Amino acid sequence: MSANITTTKTLKLEHGNGVLTIWLNRPEVRNAMSLEMVGELTDVLGSAEADSSVRVVVLRGTGGHFCAGGDISDMAQARMRLAAGEANAVADVNARFGRLCLAYARSTLPIITVLEGSVMGGGFGLACVSDVTIALSNVAFRLPETSLGILPAQIAPFLVERIGYAEAKRLSITGGKVEAAEALQIRLVHEVHADEAALQAALKQVVLRIQSCAPGAIATTKALLARTRFDAPQNLIDDAAALFSKAVLGPEGQEGTSAFMQKRKAAWVPASE
Repeated sequence: MSANITTTKTLKLEHGNGVLTIWLNRPEVRNAMSLEMVGELTDVLGSAEADSSVRVVVLRGTGGHFCAGGDISDMAQARMRLAAGEANAVADVNARFGRLCLAYARSTLPIITVLEGSVMGGGFGLACVSDVTIALSNVAFRLPETSLGILPAQIAPFLVERIGYAEAKRLSITGGKVEAAEALQIRLVHEVHADEAALQAALKQVVLRIQSCAPGAIATTKALLARTRFDAPQNLIDDAAALFSKAVLGPEGQEGTSAFMQKRKAAWVPASE
């Protein structure tokens, strides 16, 4: 089955075999993330979450780069609005990037980022909030905010969550530059591959592994794991037990255990696997 392909103003979308691939599509500026792109990324994710045919979301960039950070023209316009008396103009622009990252972090769908070339700003944030991150060996993460006299305001919480407080602090105060080998070492990425063919093969395997799992169970598990960051284990016991009971007695639990006993694939597993 060939993917359906549509193009918005800043994105290219491919949908086939349960996978929605979202390409950041401003190659002339290394996919710098404009406010228009932020809005389209948010809207597309919302549509995907409401579409039962979408099992996995893959984020990529066209033109050999993932994302070179925010579009400076948006910030220039925000400064103009500030000068015109709109007191929160700059803060509002910055907050929109944070809300985008939060939407992807909280998504019920599995999110995979495929990275190459430049990864900065909002793109860095999306890499941090994704469930699985694979990269080409030419990937180059940059966290230059403090060297520019500003701060990685919206990326900070997701960076700490991804690589831990100590590494996040080190990168932030040194104007972090992270190449592929170090990114793999500190688990900013999960896999690094030498060429596009190897990358595509790895992506296919990750997608197949995700699709072998029940979509409802994935969504509930992601939500439960998110709670473990803030709630003590003793506060989760009863809620986790209730969620487990609901899953076991629900249609996915019954289908999964029946498939296991009957030595067959569960209904949600693609026939091609």
